[in-house]
Amino acid sequence: MKSLHPDLARVILSETEIQARVKALAEQISADYASAERIYLIGILKGAFIFLADLCRHLTIPHTVDFMSVSSYGKAGSISGAVRLMLDLRDPILDEHVIIVEDIVDSGHTLDYINHTLKGRNPASLRTCVLLEKKRESLEVPIDYLGFTIPDVWVVGYGLDFADTHRTLPFVAELNRQVYQR
Repeated sequence: MKSLHPDLARVILSETEIQARVKALAEQISADYASAERIYLIGILKGAFIFLADLCRHLTIPHTVDFMSVSSYGKAGSISGAVRLMLDLRDPILDEHVIIVEDIVDSGHTLDYINHTLKGRNPASLRTCVLLEKKRESLEVPIDYLGFTIPDVWVVGYGLDFADTHRTLPFVAELNRQVYQR
């Protein structure tokens, strides 16, 4: 087996584990929406793009894909708590069956903001599909489809990054503390 990059402490989720769970999530969504004309998937950039792509390939129901981008970071990478909409949807979602596809729920602020924003646009239904949720205290946000619960550590890979590095790894790994505490 190849050794890990020095920035990485350990693999938390293997590529095989992730792919099996993504397929299972897609099967559940396909079953839940079997009678819907289509679903409208909203990927939250940048982190969810790989998860969303893999999820879509496993869906057996008609679907449309769009993206939103939000930012909750202040200057120099500090978390400000305030969430800003950076990129909005191209089309209205009125009367659509919408699923927000997010990479990770950490504090819950981002998903809470997106959920409230989209509810105001009157979709027929609004659900969430999240790859990772950290074991920690956070806002109570609805997660309808959850991939994995992970420890409260900084993770990278499968869409998640640190300073735009390690995003395209096929697995999820814990980042060494000394990397982000510099």
